Parts: sequence; structure tokens; C-alpha cells
Amino acid sequence: MVVAAGLILQQLLMVAVAQEERPELAVGRVPGTQAAAGALGTPATRSQVGPWDGLGKPGTATTKPGGVDGTGNPAFGGERRPLYRLHKSDQLEIDFTFSPEFNQTISVQPDGFVGLKGLGNIYAEGQTLPELQASLRDAYAPMLHDPEVTIVLKDFDKPFFIAAGQVSRPGKYELRADMTATEAVAIAGGFTQDARHSQVVLFRRVTNDLVEARVLNLKKMLSSHDLNEDPHLRPGDMLYVPESTVSKLRRFAPRPSLGMYLNGAQF
Repeated sequence: MVVAAGLILQQLLMVAVAQEERPELAVGRVPGTQAAAGALGTPATRSQVGPWDGLGKPGTATTKPGGVDGTGNPAFGGERRPLYRLHKSDQLEIDFTFSPEFNQTISVQPDGFVGLKGLGNIYAEGQTLPELQASLRDAYAPMLHDPEVTIVLKDFDKPFFIAAGQVSRPGKYELRADMTATEAVAIAGGFTQDARHSQVVLFRRVTNDLVEARVLNLKKMLSSHDLNEDPHLRPGDMLYVPESTVSKLRRFAPRPSLGMYLNGAQF
């Protein structure tokens, strides 16, 4: 009897261990759902799990549309289409639906502040229009009941690109429409005779402290009649066309004069 009891206890212990190690395979459950929730900074406890949690609820998403990590940096998987942020000298038109006496047209000052009627100055540089709209509603709430504010961006710094180096007309140009690197060089007057077409550098500012540089072989693109790899410019890009090696050596080479061909004593 003692041996039989021992065998029964051993079998019960093995069944309990097997149940603990066996993964939870409920019908319709997506494996790893709770672990994913914990990775996003919100640990999923049983008290937080609803009737649809872990069952592949339709329409739910784990990331924000157009972004991955929420940094707002396209180079690191942030927002793909970020909203425009206010800069100095931007002109705004502010309209109050039920309090037109507070309507005004303002500009972002060089220090980043804007002057508002009845409030004074508030900081606006770097904010998007929805963020500034929420700030104005909070600021005017003590004097206006549930203020309804509309902000329209009237004037702003136009998108631009810079063409520098060995182009006929280097300078700053407005980026009015979708434009590629070869089109930008053409707008800047084309290459000079000293240009190095095969190593054009495209500089793109990713953040305030990070600039991305990409070398483009525009000579190969144009000679092969293939512009599939011709990159599209973004506002603030700079194209730099370096000087060719031949043109660098030409300045040190002796230049023949007309006299050496007319003086017969040399032969």
C-alpha cells in the first residue's frame, strides 16, 4: 500500500509539472500578447485583461499610424508625415468663433513668443497648430467660457534647397514642388566644366545634431538614361558638387602661351 501510494503521488506530481510547463493555447488567442503589452510599458495583469484582450481583437494596433517609436524622426522609424511646426516670422490668423473681439493676426517673434490680446506673450515656436490651439484654449479658459479657437497659418518660411559647389548658379532655391537631385542641378544652371559629376553629395539634416550625407553618381544616371535612383529632395536639403581631380591639377600645370608656337627658334 505504501508503494502504491508513492506511485500515485509521483504520477500526480508529473501531471502538475506538465500543466505548468504547457503553453496556454486558448481558442483564438494570439501567443505572446501579454508579453507584447508589457514591452510597450503597460504590463498586462489579469485585472487589466478584458474580454477581447489576447483574442486578436479586430481593428486594434500596437503602434501609432505613420510611426514606429514615436520619436518623430523619419530616419529612426518615427512619424512618416509629421505636422508642420512653427518657426520664427511665421504669420498666424487667430479667430474666436463666439468672441470675435479677440480675433487677431500675429507673427512669431524672433524670440519664439507671440503676443495675444488680454494674455501677453506665450511661447509658440516649435509647436504644431493643434498644439498651439490647445494652448490657447487653456490660456483663455479663465476669461472665456469654453473658448472655440481656429488658427490658420497665413505665411511661413517657404521650403527650399541649396545648390553649392561646381554649379553655374549656386544659391538657395524654393522647393515649390516634388523635385529630384538632377532637376535641382538643372535649376541651378547645370554643372560647370570643373564639376565632378560622379560624386555629388546630398546633405540632409535628420535632427539638430545629426546630418546625413549621401554620395550620388549623377554622371552614371544621366549617361545610362536611368533615373530610378534619382533621389527626391526634402526641404532644407543641400546638394554639393565637388571639384574634379583634373581641374585641381590643372591649376598647377604650366599653361602654354601663343608665343611658344610662333617662335621658330625653339625648334
